[in-house]
Amino acid sequence: MRAQPIYLEDLTPGATYTSSEHRLDAEQILAFAEQFDPQPFHLDEESARETFFAGLAASGWHTAAITMKLLVESLPLAGGVIGAGSEISWPRPTRPGDILHVVSTIVEIAPSRSKHDRGIVTVQSDTLNQHGEVCQRSVARLLAFRRS
Repeated sequence: MRAQPIYLEDLTPGATYTSSEHRLDAEQILAFAEQFDPQPFHLDEESARETFFAGLAASGWHTAAITMKLLVESLPLAGGVIGAGSEISWPRPTRPGDILHVVSTIVEIAPSRSKHDRGIVTVQSDTLNQHGEVCQRSVARLLAFRRS
């Protein structure tokens, strides 16, 4: 069952949205890395031990892709999650066995002055592991539409 779409007027600063969970395993990390980020610390557990990460770590872009999936499910903006810019950081590596979920907080709402059917919403999304540690933080400006 799909969640009801969320419109600009449904959002309030400080509101939080929590996603479901995604369990990450080594096979997912290796498959993503082989196709999109083929670096030793993403591709081989043994080689990864000798790197900065001291063990197998998911690509930050893999964590970002999982975050996007969970964000779309937990904050189903009407018209889609359409980005207008973002800052992203990875304060700790995402590891095999991590169980990720996303907590998104509405930071700011700016209705458009020229296009009355929309606005820009600033959302901080923290991707947390099973210990509540932040693996990724993004602060994004998203397009949000009003009801017609």
